[in-house]
Parts: sequence; structure tokens; C-alpha cells
Amino acid sequence: MMKTVAVCDHYMKEEFYTDCFAKYDAFDLIATPYFGPRVREDMRALAHKIEHEGAYAVPVPEEVLAVVPEAEVLMVHLCPVTAQLMDSAPNLKYILTNRGGLENIDVPAARERGIHVINNPAHNGNAVAELAICLMICEMRNVQRSFWSIKNGEWRDKYDNFGRVYEMRNKTVGIIGFGTIGRLVAEKLQTFRVKVIATDPNVSPDDPDLARLNVTLTDPDTLLSTADIVTVHARTEDKHRILGARELDLIRPEAIFVNTARAYLVDYDHLAKMLQERRLAGAALEVFPTEPLPSDSPFLTLDNVSMTNHRGGDPVNCFSDSPEDLVIWLLDHLNGKTPKFLVC
Repeated sequence: MMKTVAVCDHYMKEEFYTDCFAKYDAFDLIATPYFGPRVREDMRALAHKIEHEGAYAVPVPEEVLAVVPEAEVLMVHLCPVTAQLMDSAPNLKYILTNRGGLENIDVPAARERGIHVINNPAHNGNAVAELAICLMICEMRNVQRSFWSIKNGEWRDKYDNFGRVYEMRNKTVGIIGFGTIGRLVAEKLQTFRVKVIATDPNVSPDDPDLARLNVTLTDPDTLLSTADIVTVHARTEDKHRILGARELDLIRPEAIFVNTARAYLVDYDHLAKMLQERRLAGAALEVFPTEPLPSDSPFLTLDNVSMTNHRGGDPVNCFSDSPEDLVIWLLDHLNGKTPKFLVC
């Protein structure tokens, strides 16, 4: 049996771990220490800090360091996994993380020590894909604006996109980033009878999912200049911007822009300017450069934007189902197979 430590936090509850590992005789769950605040707002702030500053943004709790020396498997969610922690766990063979981002893990240090890392970009993929499509419809059909006008005693029949309100049917949806979430979005879009195009430098033209999902792979400029809906599902390891002023200006004035991925990918100042000048039909945003959104944000003054507060990836089952995914992939690796999300 592999001695296992699973670190809990506000999102990843102890019962999610105990329920999972109770099903597998190959693991001995020896400890479930807790990391981070127990208040949701405080935990979200800590998560934001780690996502922006990395594994060394906050210290590893002594409670965690005290129980890892015997661990062969360490499962975490947001808890930092630093070189110090790895050196405190001389028997450690696997780091399993219940999230897609690796900001909380010193991956080079793990690689140097021969420790395998498996992450789970799919843990909230379905939830984010659902929200992306929800936001497309909300922005195209003025759902949020209608709601607020009714709440405020107004029965509106005209909006900034008057004359540009369409069904999704027969429209072209451009997906920037054809990874786990991008593919789920493409899959869910099949029922809407839309044309789907995608761009991703890491996807080859013979990728079988392109044919399976009837997706046309194209270059970024073509996607931006032809899509009716542009939806972002990318991630860059060095957090560089991929949609600056030049790229955003390629989007057609009749189109809408959706971002449920990462704010750093997009020039938000230029996006706000485009919306102010009505050079886009609208935008739907789940993520922002500064969160919570500052009171002086230009987006708060706009009537052609729909917004949600970065909660798209945290329905309960995104967390409760993830540990078992990781366990199955680890068992695959032990049996000589390459796990879907093996980092090193």
C-alpha cells in the first residue's frame, strides 16, 4: 500500500478524500491536514495570490510538513508544494493536484527529484464549458440586462445591440485554445447547429477530435476576423498576453467576445475601449485582471457587457469527483500507461 497524504482546504473537503481512497486498496491514507482559511472569501483571496505569485507566495503549513516524511503520494488542491516540502518527504514518488493550474507546485524541483506530477485540468472543465455557452447566450440575448431592467421597474425593448440580436444557429464560434475545455465547448455546441473554428499552436491538423467534433483548425487572425462569437479557453505557461490591441481590433463589430479562461491573456484596457466605442456587439467576462472588480472599473459603466465573478469552475462536484480521477491516472502510470495529464 502506498502511504498517502491528502491536503484539504475550503474547497477540497476531507470526505472527498476519504470517500475516494476507501475504494482503493492500493493506498493507505495516513493524514488529511488542512491548508488555508476556512472562510470562503479569505480562501479566494489566497488562491488569487498563489495563482499570481506561485508556489512560494505563502508558506507551507507546519501541519503539512509534519505528516509528509512517510508519504509516497501527496495529493493537494491549493496547498503549495515547494522544494522544502519535497525534501521533507524523502519517500515521495507522486504529487497529484486537483486542479489544472500548476502555480502552487514547484514543478522543476519535482522533476529534479524524480517525483512525478499529475494534474487535473479536466476537474472543472465541464463546468467552465457550460458557463461559456451560458455567457454566449446571455450576452447575445440581453439576459442580464433584461433582468436588471425588470428589477428596476423598466420594461426595455431596446439595447445597445439593437438590430444585432441573433440566434446562435448558423453562427460561427471561434475557440481560442483547443485543449480540455475548448473541446468540451465544441462538443456542447453541436446541438446549436453552429460552425466551429479553433486555433491552437499545440494542436495538429490530424487531431482526431477536429473531425469528431466537426471543427476547422485555422490561424488566430482568421478566427478573430471571421467568428461571430470569440471564446477564450487558452493558458500560457509564462502568462504572456495573446490578445493585444492588434488582435482585438480584428474582431468584427457584430461579434461578441467571451473570456472564461485567464484575464492576463487579454488587453482588458483595450477591450473596454472597444466596448465604450461600440466596436463590439458585446462581451461576456468571467475573469478580470483585478478581482474583486474595482469600483472604478470601466466595465461597470457599460451596457454591452455581461459579467460573472470567477465562480465558473467551482460547482461542488468539480472537487468531489477529482480525487478519483487522479487515483485512476496514477494506477494507470503504475501499470505502465501514460496518464492523460502527466506533467513530469
